Amino acid sequence: MRRVLLGVFLAALACGPLAGRFAGRGTTYDVVLAGGRVIDPASGLDAVRDVGISDGHIAAIATRRLAGRDVIDVSGLVVAPGFVDLHAHGQDETSRWLQARDGVTTALDMEAGVWPVASWYAAQEGRSPIHYGAAAGHIPARRKLKHDVDTGHPPTSSREMQERFVRERAWAYDAATPAEIDHLVELLETGLREGAPGIGLGIQYTPAAGQDEVLRVFELAGRTHAPIFVHTRWISMSPPGTSIEGVQEVLADAAATGATLHIMHVASSGLRQTPVILDLIDGARQHGVDVSTEAYPYTAASTSLASAFFDPGWEKRLGISYGDLQWAATGERLTRASFERYRKTPGNVIVHMIPEDVVTTAIASPLVMIASDGLPFRTGGEHPRGAGTFARVLGRYVRERGTIGLMDAVRKTSLMPADRLAGYLPAMRRKGRLAVGADADVTVFDAATVIDRATYEKPMQPSEGIRHVLVNGTPVVRDGAPVSGALPGRPVRAEAPEPSA
Repeated sequence: MRRVLLGVFLAALACGPLAGRFAGRGTTYDVVLAGGRVIDPASGLDAVRDVGISDGHIAAIATRRLAGRDVIDVSGLVVAPGFVDLHAHGQDETSRWLQARDGVTTALDMEAGVWPVASWYAAQEGRSPIHYGAAAGHIPARRKLKHDVDTGHPPTSSREMQERFVRERAWAYDAATPAEIDHLVELLETGLREGAPGIGLGIQYTPAAGQDEVLRVFELAGRTHAPIFVHTRWISMSPPGTSIEGVQEVLADAAATGATLHIMHVASSGLRQTPVILDLIDGARQHGVDVSTEAYPYTAASTSLASAFFDPGWEKRLGISYGDLQWAATGERLTRASFERYRKTPGNVIVHMIPEDVVTTAIASPLVMIASDGLPFRTGGEHPRGAGTFARVLGRYVRERGTIGLMDAVRKTSLMPADRLAGYLPAMRRKGRLAVGADADVTVFDAATVIDRATYEKPMQPSEGIRHVLVNGTPVVRDGAPVSGALPGRPVRAEAPEPSA
């Protein structure tokens, strides 16, 4: 009996608040982060500690000095869990390095996603400084279904880009037959079997996808327990088809199917209706719907000018005009003439449409986590959110404006997004927190200086004040600079779900 009690005591000690005081005496760790302000949103710890890292995991958190083969002095700096971005379209090398310098250790494209899934993951292996992954995407699967377009990889030439562009409006505006919807669901289920960590659904960009088609995708999510990440059907202040109605559609589908729902970029989707939408989400949660949401800290959105987003009536829906649009490649503000010209070519436009008080309301809400919606930087002209989202929250909305506290900011950028996936991917329970046994994905920043430097005119400027970033215990950013050749990023993948009935 005494042996049993001793075993129980030692297990509790290893996992409990005293663990750091007794663990690891005489141990030399791979890396030690020495003397930093350790913030763990899971436990509420906010105190000066040494963090010992070995074999890619947090091995000790101690009040005393730890010995390490590589000791990094982080005194005066904040040591936080690495940031988890659930909405990162920028799954290319340039984007990932900018994300790393913004404190991101895991970046996933859970909205647009990819298809086919297996080949996409295979192409990423061994090439990323940070962890990566993508949902099984309704948009690319629908492209494949309607026009046999393989979008599991970025276009490799201007000709391929143009061919995709020509086909885009056709696949987006062609209705699917019942048999095609059946096949579409099969394609998405194949993506889940290949390890996609969820389903991505961009309803606004596929106006031909009727409510029956969308409900079928939700049914797949419900029976496989895969979370579904949704860009709603409408972004509009003008009825019929308001932002509120778009949210009501997906809340109803989630309630009917039991699906785990995440609503993308609530401030840019909701505009002035965002407070009502947050009330809807809160009410749905109180009545048993598993729903979450996110926002990015900018007053402008960005999307393809050729997409359904700018179908006739966009000015009234969004409450803006041509001068509120900025062609990303050149930075110029548009006119009616340039709008019509650029709409016929591939390219993104920055959309200045989100009131600042709406952004503040979203960031302050306890319902809202932070996600960038960053787009690829392959062209060199894009929205700054792909490079500066997380430093902007810490610098502008924590330090300068006091919109949220530092612990809340760390929670919204790490623990909340990690936990959103943890029900489907148990491995995510080791991310978003600083505790013994957690993955050694760590961001170290200077709370007094951290700030975004990317702008709409110069969107690829890396953030400042992010001093060190470790992925799997390997530094990828050190003393504010990227570590050349460091590619410790690993795929975030799910185990295949059981075949559906």
